[in-house]
Amino acid sequence: MATATHANQSQTDIRIMKNKNKDTMVGFIIGGLAACGAVTFTNPWEVVKTRLQLQGELVRAGALTESARPYHNSFQALKVVLEHEGIRGAQRGLSVAYIYQICLNGSRLGLYEPVFSTVKKSLDLTSNGSILAASVFSGAFAGVVGAVLGSPLYLIKTRRQSYSPVFKTIGYQHQMGSSWSALSQIYRTEGIKGLFRGADAAMARAGVGSAVQMPTYMLGKDMLIKRFGFPDSVSTHFATSMFTGVLVCLAMNPFDVISTRMYNQGVDPVTGKGLLYKGPSDCFIKIVKIEGVRGLYKGFLAHYLRIGPHTTLMFVFMEQLKSIYNRHLA
Repeated sequence: MATATHANQSQTDIRIMKNKNKDTMVGFIIGGLAACGAVTFTNPWEVVKTRLQLQGELVRAGALTESARPYHNSFQALKVVLEHEGIRGAQRGLSVAYIYQICLNGSRLGLYEPVFSTVKKSLDLTSNGSILAASVFSGAFAGVVGAVLGSPLYLIKTRRQSYSPVFKTIGYQHQMGSSWSALSQIYRTEGIKGLFRGADAAMARAGVGSAVQMPTYMLGKDMLIKRFGFPDSVSTHFATSMFTGVLVCLAMNPFDVISTRMYNQGVDPVTGKGLLYKGPSDCFIKIVKIEGVRGLYKGFLAHYLRIGPHTTLMFVFMEQLKSIYNRHLA
């Protein structure tokens, strides 16, 4: 009898494990698809943000000449890009951005709930404070994992988006062929270290962003639905994610600037070292020392115009995809 009971328990445990693995995989796929849908619409603002963050790199405020400052604000910058480079220029880096979004947001959205549930259950958390802490940890952990997986793709995406055939003074201008050939070239000349150049900055960026984004959205949505009686609808998801986007942008912009600069800087062909920055800390110090604290918030509006709608679209797409899955495939 004891043997039969033990066997039944083992089979139950296996089924639970399979269901958890299935839920994690479904979450990864839905998260990746939702992020791809969102980035299709928001990629032009990512191009603008990248260029604004690189414009006037390590130049003291007020010392930048007019000819070296083609982009004056986010909307004017988008207009300039469209005028000189067309839709293809505004959507520069989109193809590699799709794969990056699957790696980053597939991990972030797919891992958040299983990690949160595991931490909450393992530590038997019940208080609001401990649950919030677990939520922040889960969001940060999922973000860091996604950043590591997607780092080589973010490297290529950043370098593609910084490139302008018209304005050659915006950041370091990398000449690249296809994304695959660019990755192969970096690997041949710089090795694995070159492919993950800037990954430490990206981990901080994604960790901070996810630590704010995931808990704020999940807890905010639950609060609107359970405490204020909002329906579990697209309008509720929209309101929650727009507010989430503001907080994410405020927290993440300095890390985003550092990440952009670390990825885009030129590399010494002999030593394989970055031409401007030794690492994220060195980048932070140089930006603050030369450009001031405002340098950390370059491209802020473009960042929000990207991340606000991206957050909104991503979560709305995610909720709709979850609903479709639960109705037809579960």
